[in-house]
Amino acid sequence: MYTDGASLGNPGPGGYGVVLISPEHQLRKELSQGYRLTTNNRMELLAVIVGLEALKKEGTEVVVFSDSEYVINPAKKGWLANWQKKGFKGKKNADLWKRFLEVYKKHKVRFEWVKGHSGIQENERSHKLAVKAAKTEPLLIDDGFENPAY
Repeated sequence: MYTDGASLGNPGPGGYGVVLISPEHQLRKELSQGYRLTTNNRMELLAVIVGLEALKKEGTEVVVFSDSEYVINPAKKGWLANWQKKGFKGKKNADLWKRFLEVYKKHKVRFEWVKGHSGIQENERSHKLAVKAAKTEPLLIDDGFENPAY
């Protein structure tokens, strides 16, 4: 799974892009959506969440390729467990981190960092999907950003 998020201004309109590939089933699926006001970090994280939520079978082994250290480091370095213990107090995007944990624990997820804009075909494709989504109506409301008490 390749994921990316983009924001046209930070905050500003934004979008996520996901490329799901299953060599075993010879399947490929692309997902994207745009939001009228959000941040790049929210879209990077939402891309991973949406990609994991799209997996139909619980316990799926998946490699998430992302150029976002914001997403990868908390998962790979074990920070999420501490954040969760503290109720995500003081953490930005707590709504999305909680949603991430719900879907993350359902699968066997491994993260791989890839350098952004380095010619990796599927990473470039996920970025194009994210940017296009940020520019394509209808743009949804990112309730967690626009209405934090939501």
